Amino acid sequence: MSTFMAKKEEIKREWYVIDATDKPLGRLAAQVAKILKGKHKPIYTPHVDTGDHVIIVNADKVVLTGKKLDKKIYYRHSLYPGGLKAETYRHFLQRAPEKAIYKAVWGMLPHNSLGRRMIKKLKIYRGPEHPHQAQQPKELPYEG
Repeated sequence: MSTFMAKKEEIKREWYVIDATDKPLGRLAAQVAKILKGKHKPIYTPHVDTGDHVIIVNADKVVLTGKKLDKKIYYRHSLYPGGLKAETYRHFLQRAPEKAIYKAVWGMLPHNSLGRRMIKKLKIYRGPEHPHQAQQPKELPYEG
């Protein structure tokens, strides 16, 4: 018996909506990464993008547990001398909650061309509305 390998023609992509209200950031990101990779499907193949599209709404209502809001720090650098910028996650979540979720999910995907294709299937919105009603997304139950 040979090992099953999914082919591009066999993949059926679904659309899912996840409400991030009161969900811990890391657990939400882990679930989303699993769906983007396609690990929830029986045809999962590591070197093929078998994942589905994910829409995250209410990104501004995601939470961090414990004291991480004040102790976890987001760093970025301007590539100029002395250009290191640092801000706490409390400020980062207020300023750009979509980017915080994006960075958490991207950290759980492969960092190669396959991962770059997977992350393009992620759509994140600050409020409860999204423009993807035509794709008829299904509500995904939270597994956290």
